Amino acid sequence: MVPPPENVSPRPEDVAARPEHVPARPAPGSAPVRPAVLTVEESRLELPFAPGRPPVAQEFLALSGFDALVAEFTAAVAAAPTLGALADTVTRRGQGLWEAAIARAQGPADGTPALDLVDDRPLYWARTAMSAHLRTLDPPLLEAGVQRQGLLRLLDRASRGIGTPRWPAGPATRVLVSGFDTFGLDDSLRHSNPSGCAALQLHGRTFDTPGGPVAVRAVVLPVSWSAFDQGVVEDAFGPALVPGPDRADLITTISQTARGRMDVEEWAANARGGAPDNERQQHFGAVSRPSHWPQPFDSPDWIRTTLPHAAMVAAGTGPWPVVLRDGVAEWPAGTFPDPTAVRSVPRPSPGSTAAAGTGGDYLSNESMYRSNRLRQGLHAWDVPGGHLHVSALAYPEAPDALTDPSFEADRRAIVEQTVALVLAAGSAVAQRQAPAIER
Repeated sequence: MVPPPENVSPRPEDVAARPEHVPARPAPGSAPVRPAVLTVEESRLELPFAPGRPPVAQEFLALSGFDALVAEFTAAVAAAPTLGALADTVTRRGQGLWEAAIARAQGPADGTPALDLVDDRPLYWARTAMSAHLRTLDPPLLEAGVQRQGLLRLLDRASRGIGTPRWPAGPATRVLVSGFDTFGLDDSLRHSNPSGCAALQLHGRTFDTPGGPVAVRAVVLPVSWSAFDQGVVEDAFGPALVPGPDRADLITTISQTARGRMDVEEWAANARGGAPDNERQQHFGAVSRPSHWPQPFDSPDWIRTTLPHAAMVAAGTGPWPVVLRDGVAEWPAGTFPDPTAVRSVPRPSPGSTAAAGTGGDYLSNESMYRSNRLRQGLHAWDVPGGHLHVSALAYPEAPDALTDPSFEADRRAIVEQTVALVLAAGSAVAQRQAPAIER
């Protein structure tokens, strides 16, 4: 993992134990604390991008200055006097990482940064380094393995923007979006994800649009089947779909697709195709159901977008063409699971069993499916929802380069078009609502 620099002092608020914070006692029968094994994602922290170079995580963290955040995290964790104080420290530092990533992405450049401000990779590698530190930590404060898992969950959610339902101040149409972590790291450790970059650009900002002001909140989702099983999508979108002051007016998930296209996906499928995630896990079959959020019963095989796709297509964004994408894979009614019966059709037929949506059968499809299945379960029929697939990136020609001006310009163009499409959707909803928005 990334080693912390020496002589880093924790902040006073990280070491001050609150009176009510006493070491928690695990329930009888809880599993004892055992030496932890790094996850597949965390094990990549030691991998160099090219022979003779330091680990790629160290390179990204040093180029962005986020190595200091990791060092401060490890020092603060070591100084926590009680388990309650440790939990507070992990949560606060996770939120601080998220806020630092937003500030870096949206802030003015101080001279010429070594790593483009739009870059999403510092957030990914800093979070991964922090989680590796927690996973291998063996403090006397932990009395059961489930306590470590609780700390890891606190860090993960806080550093993804999940659980902080604060909208920008003022009356505006509210849009909640999600991007994704970088992925495909077994193919190349320099991978970036423009959907995560766009999320960092959008979060916490209010934009003037032809339809009126549009306020945006964002989260970044993991590329992990097991995290989806544990309800990370529902935890991200649920608080913004229940009735109350934090309710959104539109939701959309965003992810990366093939090069040179921007697709508004028409159909999400209740199907997992099993491509490996960032942990090299493979899951097949129907989408699982979280235990702690309402869901329609039965889970539908298909969910159709309710995004204002005509307005998004007509917005005239560039550089890439924008379409409402059709085309699904299905088993016609009564043929599941006969492998010879699977067929590709423009749209689902009555009674069919889903095999793949218009956006495929990976976690991008599932992010759309889960967020909109939850929207149905919460009866948020008035909140449009769907998925936007954005163009893949063109990486530097030099095989040993983490970045170069051409790559950065290409990524900025994709991110700017993604932002424009989100605002076109928000503007269309704002026009429908005006003048009803008074918050």
